[in-house]
Amino acid sequence: MPAKPTPLYETIYGVLRQHLADGLLAPGLVLGEANVARAFRASRIPAAAALRRLRDEGLIADFGGRGYVAQPDDPASPRLRLELSEAGLVLPAELDADSAPRNIGAKLYPQVEHTVAASLAYGRFILNESALADHYGVSRTIAHEVLTRLARTGIIVQEANQRWYAGPLTAEAIGEHYEMRWVLEPVALRQAFPKFSEGELAERRERVLRAEAGGRSIGELERIEQDLHVDTVARCNNSQLLQAVQRSQLLLIATHETFRRHRTSEELSTMLAEHRGIYDRLLAGDLDGACAALEAHLRRSMHPNIDMITRLGKMPDNLKVPYLIPVGKAG
Repeated sequence: MPAKPTPLYETIYGVLRQHLADGLLAPGLVLGEANVARAFRASRIPAAAALRRLRDEGLIADFGGRGYVAQPDDPASPRLRLELSEAGLVLPAELDADSAPRNIGAKLYPQVEHTVAASLAYGRFILNESALADHYGVSRTIAHEVLTRLARTGIIVQEANQRWYAGPLTAEAIGEHYEMRWVLEPVALRQAFPKFSEGELAERRERVLRAEAGGRSIGELERIEQDLHVDTVARCNNSQLLQAVQRSQLLLIATHETFRRHRTSEELSTMLAEHRGIYDRLLAGDLDGACAALEAHLRRSMHPNIDMITRLGKMPDNLKVPYLIPVGKAG
């Protein structure tokens, strides 16, 4: 599972704390939710959380007005109400770039996508925009952009009541996605093949051999799936074809974490042998044989994945997040 990004309030807290410790913010400077949020291009929620922590540590203090005052040990200092950029706040270069709304949304999207997609097999959910914003410490605008992008990929839908819904990923839906894949991925592979060197294909085959010999960590198995089904076909020439392939892959690849705990050793051995057979044919220059082997691999893989849907059990705790509300519990 991708690492969770540092909450925005912690970033704001760290930058302000350093400025205060270095004496870069003048005594008497008023720090409020509004001017801190503007300075960091954030919502008021993470700004407020950062300010409360600074207050609890005694670095800023309450006063008679709204907000807090910097350098509270100097009660005689006048109150300065300035934009923080005018008051001496300097954002680190990487933070200045990363805090732009477009960049925050782009960095947040893969984690939300993975969490939502991995939850689909456990039922139908409402995605709460406010809870998503609060959970990651971002603005409602950024949360809305993330949800809109999820809808464009087909992971979620916005229904007539204006609520966002995800799931369920049913056995029927899995079958439909696999059918799209075994039709389209061999076509994409045929177009991509001339762009690969023998060395690249041999390197990917070698990873499969290591896994067959016992190196079957989660990361290594994900890399093997990524090698063949994502990175290889991504070199095809037809952008519309590639988009169609990726839409059908997305939900199934994202649910590998869910399905992985239910995969048997026999299923993994079969999968690895099929991947190796595809690379063997590609390295031998047998493109027709490789495409036929890829189609056969996808046709066979459909059935164990459909079977796993019936054996998932309860949703694991690591997928339970406040912005995913099971339908029936939304109130």
